[in-house]
Amino acid sequence: MHKKFLKKYYFIDQFNKSNIDKQDKKTTIIYRNYSKKYQIDEIILLRDYCKKRGVKFLLSNDIKLSIALNLDGAYLPSFNKYLSHLSFKFKKNFILIGSAHNLKEIKIKQKQKVSEIFISSLFKKNKNYLGLNKFNLLSNHTQKSVIALGGISEQNIKIINLTRSLGFAGISYFEKKRPLKRGLFYKI
Repeated sequence: MHKKFLKKYYFIDQFNKSNIDKQDKKTTIIYRNYSKKYQIDEIILLRDYCKKRGVKFLLSNDIKLSIALNLDGAYLPSFNKYLSHLSFKFKKNFILIGSAHNLKEIKIKQKQKVSEIFISSLFKKNKNYLGLNKFNLLSNHTQKSVIALGGISEQNIKIINLTRSLGFAGISYFEKKRPLKRGLFYKI
């Protein structure tokens, strides 16, 4: 069996150097804040700090701004169903990812030509809760790379190996006061 590191995606809603400093270079930072309008100065500060640290930085739900500010990519949340970005010209390594909670949203993300689909919620018991079996059934409906989202913790992270997920995304997992464990593996 092959082994490789799980991809990690950390959602933030404000610029906090100490939380970013705790992350390794394989963690991608996704800035999403739906409660206020994006402040371009803050995004530029974040972009520059992430570049200095060697961390990829994506902006949520604003592809035009991501392209204009020369970010590493963009994240399309499940409620974004637009296809207008398909006419945009992207730089070579621009990352476009999205999230989905059901089969209909997975089909929309495929039409939006995302490279990875975050499927939610694997563990967090909210209105989008799937559990392991439903998560696996949904992930089988796409050829895109799948990322687990929702309720990931130190106690349940090994269960991700029971899915075809190539990584995980979250908030609270990454905000721990101590450095994260290194060497999380995914078996293929």
